[in-house]
Amino acid sequence: MSVGTYKIIELVGSSAVSWEDAAKNAVETASKTLRDLRIAEVKELDLKIEEGKVVAYRTRLHLSFKYMEKE
Repeated sequence: MSVGTYKIIELVGSSAVSWEDAAKNAVETASKTLRDLRIAEVKELDLKIEEGKVVAYRTRLHLSFKYMEKE
């Protein structure tokens, strides 16, 4: 295992399809601006309901990434 320092952030992804898709959306969006993503841990799942129907799945997750040393 490599030695390093990691930051953990909390994200909420959403999807009209599934909780898995919501998590994937959150990680893929974060990967556009963060580097060296390591672990995503699902913390909570919930649904958005309108007029008695599920309209969105939401996944709250903790995402870790490695701090990069300045060169």
